Amino acid sequence: MLPLIDPNPQLVFDDVARDLAVQGYSIQPAALPEALTTALFSEVSQLSDDGFVRAGIGRGQARQVNRFNRTDQVCWIQGTSDPCSQWLAMTEQLRVTLNRQLFMGLFSYESHYARYQPGDFFKRHVDAFVGERNRLVSTVFYLNPNWQPQDGGQLLLYVQGETIEVAPNFGTLVTFLSEDVPHEVLPARRTRYSIAGWYRLNQSMNRAVDPPL
Repeated sequence: MLPLIDPNPQLVFDDVARDLAVQGYSIQPAALPEALTTALFSEVSQLSDDGFVRAGIGRGQARQVNRFNRTDQVCWIQGTSDPCSQWLAMTEQLRVTLNRQLFMGLFSYESHYARYQPGDFFKRHVDAFVGERNRLVSTVFYLNPNWQPQDGGQLLLYVQGETIEVAPNFGTLVTFLSEDVPHEVLPARRTRYSIAGWYRLNQSMNRAVDPPL
């Protein structure tokens, strides 16, 4: 059993909430205990190729695989392993914090491991689906020990005419408003791992459950 997540991560979560309110994004280095970050890296780096699927654009029947826009591969997190269970516990605590401090009404969270092999990229986009407020806050957590500038794979955030460049360094947590912050991933030059996730609103109506159970 891994050590429990830091029993008082509230300082990090408070900083995230403050940053989102002021500037729409937050960058927090070393956001989780190193033991958990290492365990998540160990898990994703040992997944076989069969554990990943080619990432797509859209959802459900509208989902399309478009290698012009993105070439990464993903593995959805179900919380069945100890590291992933602890990861989901952390994101739940962050959800509660954002709702309490910013009154965002965040309802659920979904996330997946992302693998960018050399040459992989994700062109500029926003995370919220067109015409829907189904994703309100996005998170990216990086799992890359000893990442160097020449390794590429930077995340670019486009905020009010400014470009913010984020290196995918081990343990860095990036949080931003899904509808308001276009972003892209530059081509990686070595295998690059992260966890991408989204907080969603409850849009259930007419006996249709959204988010789905």
